[in-house]
Formats: sequence, structure tokens, C-alpha cells
Amino acid sequence: MFSFKRKIGNTAEVIALQYLSKCNLQLVEKNYLTKLGEIDIIMLDKNNNELVFVEVRYRKNTNFGSATDTIGSDKQTKITKTAQYYLQSRRQYRDFTCRFDVIGIEYSLKNPKINWIKNAF
Repeated sequence: MFSFKRKIGNTAEVIALQYLSKCNLQLVEKNYLTKLGEIDIIMLDKNNNELVFVEVRYRKNTNFGSATDTIGSDKQTKITKTAQYYLQSRRQYRDFTCRFDVIGIEYSLKNPKINWIKNAF
């Protein structure tokens, strides 16, 4: 059974995926999980021939910072290492440029404020 926190996270990821799909990115994989870490969404930006690793963050309120502020250097390193592992096992993407984006979702999940940061790190 999913925890309440995981259910909210899944909802935020669905919102992010819908948003990015409307921006002409194509889903490659969701919730890529390894012993190194997890990548929430992996998408293909066909306009730029880029493989995009997306971290999704949700904050109900921003009293202690925005959703995107919650990704520190440790998390960035973990995502980068997980992406390297992904690329080693998926040779079809070896010629693609990669980028790391962050989608911050704030306030209500029914009427969210979305902040998309391309090349966040």
C-alpha cells in the first residue's frame, strides 16, 4: 500500500508529465530506480535531440523555500550518478546530449503553480 506522501508524489509526477508532454517532450521512462537512486521522469526532447532527466518536487507552501530550492548538491550528485548508470545500460541514447531539469510544483495539486527549470544543474 502506498503511503500518503508517495501518493502525493505520484500525483505531482503525473502533473509534471502532462505539462512536459504539452511542451513536446516524449516520455521515455518513469520512476527509474536503481541502488544508486531514482530518476522521476526521463523524457526525450526531439527538438534538441536531448535526453532529459527530470526531478519533480512538490511543496504545499513555500514558507521555507520553493519546491525547486529543495534540491541540494547531494541530490544533484545522486541524480547525475543514476543518469550515468542509465546511459551505460541504454546504448540507444549514447549520441544524445543530456540535460537535467527540475519541475517545481507548488500550492494545490488541483490548481498548481509549475516552475520548469531547464538545465537546472
